[in-house]
Parts: sequence; C-alpha cells; structure tokens
Amino acid sequence: MLTNEEKRFVKYWEKNRCRKKRIFRQLAVGLPLGVVMVMLIFISFFSGWYKRADMVMRTHPSLIPVLIGAALLIVVFITVFSAYHKWDINEQHYRELLAKKDKNEPGSIR
Repeated sequence: MLTNEEKRFVKYWEKNRCRKKRIFRQLAVGLPLGVVMVMLIFISFFSGWYKRADMVMRTHPSLIPVLIGAALLIVVFITVFSAYHKWDINEQHYRELLAKKDKNEPGSIR
C-alpha cells in the first residue's frame, strides 16, 4: 500500500516526467552548481598559490581562451549531468512505487 506522499509523487511524476526531461528545464537545475565550481577553480587558479602555474600563465597568454573554453565545458557538463541524474533518480523512484503498487494490488495490470 502506498502512503499519501508516495501517491502524490506518482501523480506528479506521471504529469511532469516528460516536461522535466527537456533541455531548457535541465539547465535551470544544474547551472548554479556548475558556475560555482568554475568560480572556485578560477579563484584558486588566479590567487597565485601555485607559483609555477602563475609563471606559465604569464609566459603564455594564449592559455586564457583555453581556460575560458574549459570553464564553459565544465559548466555544461555539470549542468547536464546533474539534471539527468536528478531525473533518473526520480524515474527510478517512480518505477519502484509502481512496482510496489502492482505487487500490493494483484488485480491491476501495468
């Protein structure tokens, strides 16, 4: 037997599972995490605590576009990965609840 909270989740996920899989919605989920991680990486890099990296950066200024490109790739990867991961966890929970519901109600066919 499903609890009220589980029933509400099943109803919610049946309505919204396709909508939550869209790319634009996924960007809103993981984008803040990716941006914060890239900001921390840049703060660490430009703080000067690693002298050799600072020297290489000053002798090869062409590395700045490479760093910016890498930062964008990190943000995109973290954004997409976290959104797919969250969607996948909700989908798995939904399927487990449906299996639990079918197990408790032998007359229903799914």
